[in-house]
Amino acid sequence: MSGRSSSQFSRRSWLASAASAAFGQQLGKTVRLPRKVRLALIGLEGHTGEILEPLPRLPEVELVAVCDPDGARLERAFAGWQPAPRRYTELERMLETESLDVAAVCGPNGGRAGRILACLKRKLHVIAEKPIALSRADLAEIRAAVATEKLRLSMLLPMRFASPFLALRRIVETGQIGEVIQIASQKSYKAGERPEWMRRRATFGGTIPWIGIHMIDLMRFTSGREFREVFSLKARIGFPQLGEMENVTGSLFALDNGGIAMLRMDYLRPETAPTHGDDRLRLAGLEGIAEYQPATGVTLMTGKRGPHVVTDLPEAGSVFIDFLESVYLGKPAALSIDDVFRVSEITLAAEEAAVERRIVKI
Repeated sequence: MSGRSSSQFSRRSWLASAASAAFGQQLGKTVRLPRKVRLALIGLEGHTGEILEPLPRLPEVELVAVCDPDGARLERAFAGWQPAPRRYTELERMLETESLDVAAVCGPNGGRAGRILACLKRKLHVIAEKPIALSRADLAEIRAAVATEKLRLSMLLPMRFASPFLALRRIVETGQIGEVIQIASQKSYKAGERPEWMRRRATFGGTIPWIGIHMIDLMRFTSGREFREVFSLKARIGFPQLGEMENVTGSLFALDNGGIAMLRMDYLRPETAPTHGDDRLRLAGLEGIAEYQPATGVTLMTGKRGPHVVTDLPEAGSVFIDFLESVYLGKPAALSIDDVFRVSEITLAAEEAAVERRIVKI
Protein backbone atom coordinates (compact mmCIF):
# COMPACT_ATOMS: atom_id res chain seq x y z
CA MET A 1 0.00 0.00 0.00
CA SER A 2 0.87 3.61 -0.18
CA GLY A 3 3.65 5.05 1.91
CA ARG A 4 1.81 8.35 1.85
CA SER A 5 1.31 10.26 5.06
CA SER A 6 -2.21 9.94 6.42
CA SER A 7 -2.21 13.31 8.15
CA GLN A 8 -5.20 14.35 6.03
CA PHE A 9 -7.13 11.40 7.49
CA SER A 10 -6.34 9.01 5.02
CA ARG A 11 -6.52 9.45 1.44
CA ARG A 12 -9.06 9.99 -1.27
CA SER A 13 -10.29 6.45 -0.66
CA TRP A 14 -11.49 7.38 2.81
CA LEU A 15 -13.45 10.33 1.38
CA ALA A 16 -15.12 7.92 -1.00
CA SER A 17 -16.01 5.60 1.86
CA ALA A 18 -17.43 8.47 3.89
CA ALA A 19 -19.60 9.47 0.97
CA SER A 20 -20.81 5.92 0.41
CA ALA A 21 -21.63 5.56 4.12
CA ALA A 22 -23.50 8.85 4.17
CA PHE A 23 -25.63 8.01 1.13
CA GLY A 24 -26.07 4.33 1.83
CA GLN A 25 -24.32 3.06 -1.30
CA GLN A 26 -23.43 -0.61 -1.37
CA LEU A 27 -20.00 -1.11 -2.91
CA GLY A 28 -19.48 -4.78 -3.78
CA LYS A 29 -21.27 -7.72 -2.21
CA THR A 30 -23.03 -7.37 1.13
CA VAL A 31 -21.48 -9.57 3.82
CA ARG A 32 -23.88 -10.73 6.53
CA LEU A 33 -22.64 -11.64 10.00
CA PRO A 34 -24.68 -13.61 12.56
CA ARG A 35 -24.75 -10.86 15.16
CA LYS A 36 -24.25 -7.15 15.74
CA VAL A 37 -20.58 -6.15 15.91
CA ARG A 38 -19.63 -2.98 17.80
CA LEU A 39 -16.49 -1.47 16.31
CA ALA A 40 -14.13 1.22 17.58
CA LEU A 41 -11.51 3.00 15.49
CA ILE A 42 -8.45 4.07 17.47
CA GLY A 43 -6.24 6.64 15.79
CA LEU A 44 -6.63 8.52 12.52
CA GLU A 45 -3.18 7.78 11.10
CA GLY A 46 -2.62 4.85 8.78
CA HIS A 47 -4.75 2.72 6.48
CA THR A 48 -8.05 3.74 8.07
CA GLY A 49 -9.75 3.44 4.69
CA GLU A 50 -9.30 -0.33 4.89
CA ILE A 51 -11.65 -0.28 7.89
CA LEU A 52 -14.08 2.44 6.84
CA GLU A 53 -14.55 1.65 3.16
CA PRO A 54 -16.13 -1.80 3.64
CA LEU A 55 -18.65 -0.63 6.27
CA PRO A 56 -21.49 -0.04 3.77
CA ARG A 57 -21.14 -3.72 2.86
CA LEU A 58 -21.30 -4.84 6.51
CA PRO A 59 -24.81 -4.11 7.84
CA GLU A 60 -24.16 -5.83 11.18
CA VAL A 61 -21.03 -3.76 11.90
CA GLU A 62 -21.57 -0.41 13.61
CA LEU A 63 -18.80 2.11 14.18
CA VAL A 64 -19.85 3.09 17.68
CA ALA A 65 -16.75 4.99 18.86
CA VAL A 66 -13.65 6.73 17.53
CA CYS A 67 -10.61 7.85 19.49
CA ASP A 68 -7.76 10.22 18.69
CA PRO A 69 -5.85 12.73 20.86
CA ASP A 70 -6.85 15.53 18.46
CA GLY A 71 -10.49 16.14 19.27
CA ALA A 72 -10.92 18.83 16.64
CA ARG A 73 -9.65 16.50 13.95
CA LEU A 74 -12.07 13.83 15.11
CA GLU A 75 -14.94 16.27 14.72
CA ARG A 76 -13.84 17.22 11.22
CA ALA A 77 -13.27 13.64 10.14
CA PHE A 78 -16.66 12.33 11.24
CA ALA A 79 -18.85 15.36 10.61
CA GLY A 80 -22.01 14.09 8.96
CA TRP A 81 -21.26 10.43 9.65
CA GLN A 82 -24.47 8.50 10.29
CA PRO A 83 -25.02 7.05 12.76
CA ALA A 84 -22.54 9.32 14.50
CA PRO A 85 -19.84 7.48 16.46
CA ARG A 86 -19.05 8.78 19.91
CA ARG A 87 -15.76 10.73 20.03
CA TYR A 88 -13.01 10.22 22.61
CA THR A 89 -9.58 11.76 23.04
CA GLU A 90 -8.44 9.26 25.72
CA LEU A 91 -8.21 5.55 24.94
CA GLU A 92 -8.72 4.29 28.50
CA ARG A 93 -11.85 6.40 28.90
CA MET A 94 -13.28 4.95 25.69
CA LEU A 95 -12.47 1.39 26.73
CA GLU A 96 -14.00 1.92 30.16
CA THR A 97 -17.16 3.53 28.76
CA GLU A 98 -17.99 1.57 25.63
CA SER A 99 -19.21 -1.99 25.17
CA LEU A 100 -17.18 -3.16 22.18
CA ASP A 101 -16.46 -6.30 20.17
CA VAL A 102 -13.69 -5.25 17.77
CA ALA A 103 -11.03 -2.56 17.85
CA ALA A 104 -9.25 -1.23 14.77
CA VAL A 105 -5.98 0.18 16.08
CA CYS A 106 -4.25 2.77 13.92
CA GLY A 107 -2.44 5.99 14.93
CA PRO A 108 1.34 6.59 14.97
CA ASN A 109 3.60 3.56 14.98
CA GLY A 110 5.10 4.43 18.36
CA GLY A 111 2.84 3.22 21.15
CA ARG A 112 0.73 1.01 18.88
CA ALA A 113 1.74 -2.14 20.74
CA GLY A 114 0.51 -0.58 23.97
CA ARG A 115 -2.82 0.36 22.39
CA ILE A 116 -3.22 -3.18 21.04
CA LEU A 117 -2.46 -4.66 24.45
CA ALA A 118 -4.98 -2.34 26.12
CA CYS A 119 -7.68 -3.63 23.75
CA LEU A 120 -6.69 -7.27 24.21
CA LYS A 121 -6.87 -6.75 27.97
CA ARG A 122 -10.52 -5.75 27.44
CA LYS A 123 -11.03 -9.01 25.53
CA LEU A 124 -11.55 -7.31 22.16
CA HIS A 125 -10.65 -8.80 18.84
CA VAL A 126 -8.11 -6.50 17.18
CA ILE A 127 -7.18 -5.58 13.64
CA ALA A 128 -4.24 -3.18 13.66
CA GLU A 129 -2.18 -0.98 11.42
CA LYS A 130 1.28 -2.28 10.66
CA PRO A 131 3.72 -2.79 12.22
CA ILE A 132 1.97 -4.13 15.29
CA ALA A 133 5.19 -3.76 17.30
CA LEU A 134 8.52 -1.96 17.01
CA SER A 135 10.43 -4.41 19.23
CA ARG A 136 10.69 -8.14 19.73
CA ALA A 137 9.65 -7.73 23.36
CA ASP A 138 6.41 -5.95 22.44
CA LEU A 139 5.67 -8.54 19.76
CA ALA A 140 6.15 -11.34 22.29
CA GLU A 141 3.82 -9.61 24.74
CA ILE A 142 1.12 -9.27 22.10
CA ARG A 143 1.50 -12.91 21.10
CA ALA A 144 1.15 -14.01 24.74
CA ALA A 145 -1.92 -11.81 25.29
CA VAL A 146 -3.67 -13.17 22.20
CA ALA A 147 -2.96 -16.75 23.25
CA THR A 148 -4.04 -16.20 26.86
CA GLU A 149 -7.34 -14.54 25.99
CA LYS A 150 -7.98 -16.69 22.88
CA LEU A 151 -8.65 -13.61 20.81
CA ARG A 152 -8.26 -12.91 17.10
CA LEU A 153 -5.66 -10.54 15.72
CA SER A 154 -5.07 -9.30 12.20
CA MET A 155 -2.97 -6.60 10.58
CA LEU A 156 -3.65 -4.10 7.81
CA LEU A 157 -1.76 -5.80 4.98
CA PRO A 158 -4.27 -5.18 2.19
CA MET A 159 -1.88 -5.69 -0.72
CA ARG A 160 -2.12 -9.48 -0.44
CA PHE A 161 -5.86 -9.09 -1.22
CA ALA A 162 -5.22 -7.12 -4.44
CA SER A 163 -5.91 -8.88 -7.75
CA PRO A 164 -2.37 -8.69 -9.23
CA PHE A 165 -0.76 -10.34 -6.22
CA LEU A 166 -3.49 -12.97 -5.96
CA ALA A 167 -2.72 -13.70 -9.62
CA LEU A 168 1.00 -14.13 -8.89
CA ARG A 169 0.20 -16.52 -6.06
CA ARG A 170 -2.08 -18.54 -8.35
CA ILE A 171 0.63 -18.73 -11.02
CA VAL A 172 3.06 -20.20 -8.47
CA GLU A 173 0.51 -22.55 -6.90
CA THR A 174 -0.44 -23.98 -10.31
CA GLY A 175 3.21 -24.70 -11.07
CA GLN A 176 3.48 -22.45 -14.12
CA ILE A 177 6.94 -21.09 -13.23
CA GLY A 178 8.18 -24.01 -11.14
CA GLU A 179 10.02 -23.61 -7.86
CA VAL A 180 10.73 -19.95 -7.08
CA ILE A 181 14.42 -19.35 -6.41
CA GLN A 182 14.70 -15.58 -6.83
CA ILE A 183 12.39 -12.73 -5.81
CA ALA A 184 12.92 -9.06 -6.58
CA SER A 185 10.64 -6.37 -5.17
CA GLN A 186 10.39 -2.60 -5.02
CA LYS A 187 8.47 0.09 -3.21
CA SER A 188 9.12 3.64 -4.42
CA TYR A 189 7.18 6.68 -3.22
CA LYS A 190 7.08 10.43 -3.29
CA ALA A 191 8.46 11.92 -0.10
CA GLY A 192 5.74 14.57 0.14
CA GLU A 193 4.94 16.20 3.45
CA ARG A 194 5.33 13.98 6.48
CA PRO A 195 3.76 14.41 9.93
CA GLU A 196 6.05 15.01 12.89
CA TRP A 197 5.67 11.46 14.23
CA MET A 198 7.17 10.04 11.03
CA ARG A 199 10.26 12.29 11.35
CA ARG A 200 11.28 10.78 14.70
CA ARG A 201 12.51 7.22 15.05
CA ALA A 202 10.85 6.73 18.44
CA THR A 203 7.38 7.24 16.97
CA PHE A 204 8.07 5.98 13.42
CA GLY A 205 10.28 2.93 13.88
CA GLY A 206 11.86 3.01 10.44
CA THR A 207 10.97 2.77 6.77
CA ILE A 208 11.50 -1.01 6.73
CA PRO A 209 8.80 -1.66 9.38
CA TRP A 210 6.51 1.02 7.92
CA ILE A 211 6.36 0.03 4.25
CA GLY A 212 8.76 -2.89 3.92
CA ILE A 213 6.40 -5.14 5.85
CA HIS A 214 3.92 -4.98 2.95
CA MET A 215 6.38 -6.32 0.41
CA ILE A 216 7.95 -8.81 2.81
CA ASP A 217 4.47 -10.26 3.29
CA LEU A 218 3.83 -10.30 -0.47
CA MET A 219 7.13 -12.00 -1.31
CA ARG A 220 6.35 -14.75 1.16
CA PHE A 221 2.65 -14.96 0.22
CA THR A 222 3.09 -15.16 -3.55
CA SER A 223 6.18 -17.38 -3.68
CA GLY A 224 5.31 -19.91 -1.00
CA ARG A 225 8.88 -19.66 0.26
CA GLU A 226 10.06 -19.03 3.80
CA PHE A 227 12.77 -16.56 4.87
CA ARG A 228 15.77 -17.74 6.90
CA GLU A 229 18.17 -14.80 7.29
CA VAL A 230 18.52 -11.18 6.23
CA PHE A 231 20.99 -8.36 5.79
CA SER A 232 19.82 -4.75 5.30
CA LEU A 233 21.16 -1.25 4.76
CA LYS A 234 19.30 2.02 5.16
CA ALA A 235 20.01 5.76 5.01
CA ARG A 236 18.47 9.21 4.80
CA ILE A 237 20.37 11.17 2.14
CA GLY A 238 19.28 14.71 1.32
CA PHE A 239 15.67 15.64 2.14
CA PRO A 240 16.44 17.11 5.59
CA GLN A 241 12.71 17.69 6.12
CA LEU A 242 12.36 13.91 6.65
CA GLY A 243 14.33 14.07 9.89
CA GLU A 244 15.16 10.54 11.06
CA MET A 245 13.02 8.88 8.40
CA GLU A 246 15.14 6.87 5.91
CA ASN A 247 14.56 7.53 2.22
CA VAL A 248 16.55 4.59 0.82
CA THR A 249 16.79 0.98 2.02
CA GLY A 250 17.91 -2.40 0.70
CA SER A 251 17.34 -5.86 2.15
CA LEU A 252 18.69 -9.22 1.03
CA PHE A 253 16.99 -12.39 2.29
CA ALA A 254 18.06 -16.05 2.17
CA LEU A 255 15.16 -18.35 1.27
CA ASP A 256 14.51 -21.77 2.72
CA ASN A 257 15.41 -23.51 -0.56
CA GLY A 258 18.74 -21.67 -0.96
CA GLY A 259 17.24 -18.98 -3.17
CA ILE A 260 17.47 -15.21 -2.75
CA ALA A 261 14.93 -12.41 -2.24
CA MET A 262 15.68 -8.70 -2.58
CA LEU A 263 13.72 -5.65 -1.49
CA ARG A 264 14.65 -2.11 -2.46
CA MET A 265 12.70 0.89 -1.21
CA ASP A 266 12.93 4.64 -1.59
CA TYR A 267 11.14 7.92 -1.06
CA LEU A 268 12.75 9.40 -4.18
CA ARG A 269 9.88 9.30 -6.67
CA PRO A 270 9.69 12.78 -8.25
CA GLU A 271 6.61 14.92 -7.79
CA THR A 272 6.22 14.87 -11.58
CA ALA A 273 5.48 11.12 -11.47
CA PRO A 274 1.90 10.29 -12.49
CA THR A 275 1.25 8.25 -9.34
CA HIS A 276 2.35 8.45 -5.71
CA GLY A 277 3.87 4.98 -5.64
CA ASP A 278 5.47 2.34 -7.83
CA ASP A 279 5.29 -1.16 -6.31
CA ARG A 280 6.87 -4.05 -8.23
CA LEU A 281 7.27 -7.76 -7.64
CA ARG A 282 9.15 -10.31 -9.78
CA LEU A 283 9.18 -14.05 -9.15
CA ALA A 284 11.77 -16.11 -11.02
CA GLY A 285 11.29 -19.88 -10.98
CA LEU A 286 12.97 -22.88 -12.53
CA GLU A 287 10.40 -22.91 -15.36
CA GLY A 288 9.51 -19.26 -15.91
CA ILE A 289 9.14 -15.73 -14.62
CA ALA A 290 6.04 -13.89 -13.37
CA GLU A 291 6.09 -10.18 -12.67
CA TYR A 292 3.89 -7.27 -11.66
CA GLN A 293 4.47 -3.61 -12.39
CA PRO A 294 1.76 -0.94 -12.38
CA ALA A 295 2.75 0.15 -15.89
CA THR A 296 2.49 -3.32 -17.44
CA GLY A 297 0.22 -5.30 -15.13
CA VAL A 298 0.87 -8.98 -14.45
CA THR A 299 3.14 -10.57 -17.05
CA LEU A 300 4.23 -14.18 -17.44
CA MET A 301 6.70 -16.10 -19.58
CA THR A 302 7.52 -19.78 -19.44
CA GLY A 303 9.31 -22.37 -21.52
CA LYS A 304 6.00 -23.13 -23.19
CA ARG A 305 4.90 -19.56 -23.97
CA GLY A 306 6.65 -16.26 -24.51
CA PRO A 307 5.97 -13.04 -22.55
CA HIS A 308 2.30 -12.13 -22.28
CA VAL A 309 0.00 -10.08 -20.07
CA VAL A 310 -2.21 -12.05 -17.70
CA THR A 311 -5.71 -10.58 -17.97
CA ASP A 312 -7.68 -13.20 -16.03
CA LEU A 313 -7.13 -11.84 -12.53
CA PRO A 314 -8.75 -13.10 -9.33
CA GLU A 315 -11.35 -10.93 -7.65
CA ALA A 316 -9.87 -8.52 -5.10
CA GLY A 317 -10.67 -9.02 -1.44
CA SER A 318 -10.72 -6.99 1.79
CA VAL A 319 -8.40 -7.52 4.74
CA PHE A 320 -11.07 -6.27 7.15
CA ILE A 321 -13.79 -8.53 5.75
CA ASP A 322 -11.37 -11.45 5.79
CA PHE A 323 -10.81 -10.77 9.49
CA LEU A 324 -14.50 -10.46 10.35
CA GLU A 325 -15.45 -13.60 8.44
CA SER A 326 -12.80 -15.57 10.28
CA VAL A 327 -14.01 -14.29 13.66
CA TYR A 328 -17.78 -14.49 13.18
CA LEU A 329 -18.32 -17.00 10.36
CA GLY A 330 -15.54 -19.43 11.18
CA LYS A 331 -13.89 -19.10 7.76
CA PRO A 332 -10.15 -19.74 7.51
CA ALA A 333 -8.41 -16.36 7.38
CA ALA A 334 -6.49 -15.61 4.19
CA LEU A 335 -4.22 -13.58 6.46
CA SER A 336 -3.80 -15.91 9.41
CA ILE A 337 -2.56 -14.99 12.85
CA ASP A 338 0.51 -17.12 12.13
CA ASP A 339 1.17 -14.97 9.05
CA VAL A 340 0.79 -11.82 11.15
CA PHE A 341 3.39 -12.90 13.67
CA ARG A 342 5.78 -14.42 11.13
CA VAL A 343 5.89 -11.36 8.84
CA SER A 344 6.32 -9.21 11.95
CA GLU A 345 9.30 -11.32 13.03
CA ILE A 346 10.90 -11.13 9.58
CA THR A 347 10.39 -7.36 9.38
CA LEU A 348 11.88 -6.74 12.82
CA ALA A 349 14.85 -8.90 11.82
CA ALA A 350 15.33 -6.86 8.63
CA GLU A 351 15.28 -3.62 10.61
CA GLU A 352 17.64 -5.06 13.24
CA ALA A 353 20.04 -6.09 10.47
CA ALA A 354 20.09 -2.52 9.13
CA VAL A 355 20.63 -0.97 12.56
CA GLU A 356 23.39 -3.40 13.57
CA ARG A 357 24.94 -3.88 10.10
CA ARG A 358 24.99 -7.67 10.40
CA ILE A 359 23.25 -10.77 9.07
CA VAL A 360 20.30 -11.71 11.29
CA LYS A 361 18.81 -15.20 11.39
CA ILE A 362 15.03 -15.30 11.22
